Order: sequence, then C-alpha cells, then structure tokens
Amino acid sequence: MKRLAKIQFVACLAALAVFSVLLCSACDSSEERDANEIIHEITSQYSTYGDRSDKTLEGLLKELDKKDQVAGDKWRSIISLWKQSNNDLKLNYDVLPDGLPKTDEFCMVALGYQLNSDGTMKDELVGRLNVVKASAEKYPNALIVCTGGHTAYENREVSEAGRMAEWLIENGIAEQRIIVEDNSLTTAQNAAFSLELLTLRYPQVTKLAIISSDYHIATGNLLFGAQSTLLADKAGNEKYEVVSNAAYNAPTGALSTSFQAGALNELPDDRETARKIYNHEYVAHEVPSIDD
Repeated sequence: MKRLAKIQFVACLAALAVFSVLLCSACDSSEERDANEIIHEITSQYSTYGDRSDKTLEGLLKELDKKDQVAGDKWRSIISLWKQSNNDLKLNYDVLPDGLPKTDEFCMVALGYQLNSDGTMKDELVGRLNVVKASAEKYPNALIVCTGGHTAYENREVSEAGRMAEWLIENGIAEQRIIVEDNSLTTAQNAAFSLELLTLRYPQVTKLAIISSDYHIATGNLLFGAQSTLLADKAGNEKYEVVSNAAYNAPTGALSTSFQAGALNELPDDRETARKIYNHEYVAHEVPSIDD
C-alpha cells in the first residue's frame, strides 16, 4: 500500500511538472509581442494613466529595447516630448516671439481647420491666419507651410491649404514664401506630409514653429517633433526641431491625450490601431498601484 501511494505521489509530481512547463510555455508565447504591439501599449498607457504610468512605461520601454534598441530610444524621446508638450509648453498668443531664426532655415507651419461645406473658411481658420500673417511680417525670410486637405463636402475642388494660401497672398504675404500641402486630413498627416514635402523640396529648413488654435498647439508640437524623431536614424539626430509656436485664442475646442495617442500610432501609418484608440476600443492594461 505504501509503495502504491509513493508511486501515485511521484506520478502526480511528474504530471504537475509537465503541466507547469506547458503553462509557462503558453504564458511565454502569449506574452511574446512584436515592437509595434509594445508601442501600442506604450501610447495607450500614457494616454490613459498619464504620469501614474511611469513605472509601467519603463518596463514597456525595456521590453521594446530587447526587440529594437533604436525604437526604444526613439520612444523614450517621444514620451518625454509628450509630457513636455502637455505639461510645460508655453503658448505665445497672436504672434511668434522674438529671438527666432531670421533665415529660410526657419519655417512656420500653419495647421488647417475643416472648411465649410461650400469651401469657405470658418472664423477659427481665419483667426489662425491672422496669427500667421503677423508672424510672417515679423520674420520676413521664413517660409510658411499651409497644411490641410479637401474637407469641404460640397466643393471637393478646394482645400484648406489652398484657401489659406489664397488668403495670405491677398493679405500681402509673398507667394514664393508659401508651401501648400493639401493632401492631409488629420493632424498626424499634417506632420507626416509636411515634413516629407520639406525634406524633398526645401532641404535648408531645420527649425519649425507651429501656428494653430491654442488648444491644438500641444498636439502639433508633439506630432511634428515625434515625426522628426521617427524619421531620424536614431534619437538625437532629428533634422527638424520645433522651436516655437504662436496661438490663436480660440473660443472653444479641446484635444485629449487619447486623441494624441491615436495620432502617434497614425504617424507610422498604423491606421487600424489609431482607429481603435480614437474610438476608445483599445484598452490599456491596468497600471499597478504605487505600492506594488
């Protein structure tokens, strides 16, 4: 009897050991993620939990390091920029501040705003353009990117950028200074398409200033800076630096960190994850409490 019990006990231990190995193997398999999946989680964590997620973010960034060290370094830089954009960014109202470059290495980026259905500009976009005009007169050698696509439902021939350029020229800004980017429909596309255009046609440009409504500046600062980092061979070698901003004092408007997270995933053309985040369908794992 004792011998039988001993055999049964040993058999149970062996079965338990096999089960444990299988379970661990399954866990390892389920937790094995590629770099993109880790990046999705990084953006969702910060957008959901903010600075409470610092501990979790560091773990995710270390996980990303193992997959792709360059990507890990870039996303550390982007997370730092994200925090700075939302917490420490100073807004300059109505006109760019003093002390910016006075050559054509400097470029103002005027972010568009959805047109009326007939193709006319809304008051908020005209408000932004008044800030662009004042800044362009202050820095007469700077180039100006007008960025925004075809958003007039009943007049697809016109674009935000085209209307913006027309208004600036009619109000005394030299046409040769103005660069039209009229394919973008989102802020992420504003950043991606504008920097692509500058890289191809205006290689002298290295310094940028974002001009938009006040609630939109932080997002513009983040996305143009992040896109420059993603385009670089490594963090710290970015060609483009966002050095300033000028804001129109908009009567209404707000953009959430969730919107910013979706836009960050849109930059590398991951539209599916961006859509899930925009629609609140992507759920971040719960952040451990500070005592964990």
